[in-house]
Amino acid sequence: QVQFRESGGGLVQPGGTLRLSCTGSPFIFHLYAIGWFRQAPGKGREAVSCISLSGLRIDYADSVKGRFTISRDNEKATVDLQMNDLKPEDTATYYCGPTDPENPTCTWTEKFGSWGQGTQVTVSS
Repeated sequence: QVQFRESGGGLVQPGGTLRLSCTGSPFIFHLYAIGWFRQAPGKGREAVSCISLSGLRIDYADSVKGRFTISRDNEKATVDLQMNDLKPEDTATYYCGPTDPENPTCTWTEKFGSWGQGTQVTVSS
């Protein structure tokens, strides 16, 4: 079972910034494409950004393009999500974990185990 942990969330004013971090076992972290997903109250889970094993393929949701940046360091076993110019619409619980290797798009999967509790991001004035 693969486990990943999210951190870096918090309360920020509109236009502010946060940097989220996703960490896992350094022995297996490099074996997975990683995605950041978010879920707001009453909403479905939304793919925010995904990054391939090598980091060469990156995808962003249209709603965050130009504002968010995903990156990974397999040696440190981390995937970060730099979030700039945050908007109230970004308020959600953010989760990270392996994406489905059998799908070319950002796809949530629990094939490798259950995901964690996520980290809360609240954007409010």
